[in-house]
Amino acid sequence: MEPNFLDLTLKLITGFFMLFLITRILGKTTIKQLTPFDFVSAIVLSELLGNGVYESNIPLSFIAYAILLWGLLLVVMEKGLLKFKKIRGAMEGNPSIVIRDGIIDRRELKKNRMNVNQLLSLLRQSEIFSVREVAYAILESNGGLSIMKKSKYKKVSINDLQLPEKPVYLPASLILDGEILEDNLRDLGFTRPWLTNQLTSLGYYDVKEIMYADWLTGDGLYVIPKQKFEAK
Repeated sequence: MEPNFLDLTLKLITGFFMLFLITRILGKTTIKQLTPFDFVSAIVLSELLGNGVYESNIPLSFIAYAILLWGLLLVVMEKGLLKFKKIRGAMEGNPSIVIRDGIIDRRELKKNRMNVNQLLSLLRQSEIFSVREVAYAILESNGGLSIMKKSKYKKVSINDLQLPEKPVYLPASLILDGEILEDNLRDLGFTRPWLTNQLTSLGYYDVKEIMYADWLTGDGLYVIPKQKFEAK
């Protein structure tokens, strides 16, 4: 059978917007927050669309129904996990303490089908290269590792040094790839002439010369010219 481009186009457009709608409904879960069930569900959802798109004997209504039904099941599952705490542990899994008081709990590792090498790999990814630095390590339901260091290996904080706390400000981007971000400039109460004067004082006479620039209260304007990238 010859390919029907109109049918393929309609299927792709329908699938695209339905997948977009489902992901928006499910919320802003990042890749690191995905549980194994979420990961498998996403694969199945994409397979439902992928298989249906290139099968000419499967009508558009069947694809829409399959994606809608699977998405509805995912939404119901998410709402159920939020509402009923008792089933949350069974469906998502519970965190496991794999290092307790500096001692590796082999029973918890075995329960989670993890060996010591895998645990050490997760520690290194958190910039910890020896178990001696760890007081507690908790294996989260998404496979991530939460770590509490022993006191002598913790970084020194301002509170430890008894220094006065300084206010923290959020930097605002003003220029991206040679374009002025008017909304951010306006929110800060600045104007184009002000920005031009600031750039001129730093030796920049054309906005298009700027790759990136931001403003931080107390630290002023930070500029990265395009030449730094073009020279590489």
